[in-house]
Amino acid sequence: MEFLAPRALLLLGLIPLGAAFYAWLLNRRRRYTVRFPSLSLVRAALPKHSAWQRHAPFALFLLGAASLSIAAARPATVAWVPAASTTIVLAMDISRSMCANDIAPNRMAAAKAAARDFVQRQPRGTQVGIVAFAGLAELVQAPTNDPELLLDAIDRLYPARRTAIGSAILASLQAIAEVDPRVPPVTEDAASSSMAPPFEGARVPHVIVLLTDGANNAGPWPTDAALQAASRGVRIYTIGFGTAYGSTGRLCGREYADRVDFGFGFVPDFSGGGMSRGIDEQTLREVADMTGGAYYPATSAAELQHVLAELPITVLMKEEYGEISAAFVALAMLLAVPALILGWTREIST
Repeated sequence: MEFLAPRALLLLGLIPLGAAFYAWLLNRRRRYTVRFPSLSLVRAALPKHSAWQRHAPFALFLLGAASLSIAAARPATVAWVPAASTTIVLAMDISRSMCANDIAPNRMAAAKAAARDFVQRQPRGTQVGIVAFAGLAELVQAPTNDPELLLDAIDRLYPARRTAIGSAILASLQAIAEVDPRVPPVTEDAASSSMAPPFEGARVPHVIVLLTDGANNAGPWPTDAALQAASRGVRIYTIGFGTAYGSTGRLCGREYADRVDFGFGFVPDFSGGGMSRGIDEQTLREVADMTGGAYYPATSAAELQHVLAELPITVLMKEEYGEISAAFVALAMLLAVPALILGWTREIST
């Protein structure tokens, strides 16, 4: 708790002064005594009050005064909240190599599980979007803070041919541009990406997390797309997923054979055979370095979950104050009521 007007706390110094004045009055009253021939007559004349009944009204008065002094200092709770709406676009590779079973039960299933965990970890105020890419890239879930929609979109991802990493970056950028007017929409011409960042010396609070197990073999080149991200102040974190040995058995996909329409415009491929790791780590590092992000390799399901959980996705934060002066005023009023009642009953019985 913090105080927005801390100087008002000096009023609390009056509380001990008031207590001292009250004690002085009591002591002064004891000095003026009257001689009685019998002590029993004095006891009979005194009202029947215990010590707490005599002093409780003034004690409650002091507590109420202290509560009002604190209220005058404007107490407030402090919470760190996002300074701006943050958007994270998770671009997931759904190429057929993601069905390799070198990571049990297969790369795609492990990636989906890690993506679900990533979505559920995001703090309040963070929007997440899902881009799926194979030969093409498509926004399968617009940025939202509704985890149910995101989890459903992840569950609906199915394998398809080829790998268009550059297209995934551009689709992710376009999704960010649609929720933040400060971010210009993407262009087909990479040369036009030489525009200045939207914030001088700073980046927008949006990031792209790109997960792939292969190399770009369709669409624009990833570094050309990364130029547009860099010019817009959007960081890209790239993740290379898979082991060095690739698949040791048939690819997954037979469970999707009865699904003709994948919703992404891709042509499914359920061929068997092994798959090597084949990650273009150099390009992924270049993409990350160009945009101020970082590249992370992940060779197991547990490692992928750890990478996603520990990504340095710095969200611009600010302090938000919630003033609670009214609570202390209400407390003072609650203390005043019994003080008045006790004082009134004491006067009636005197």
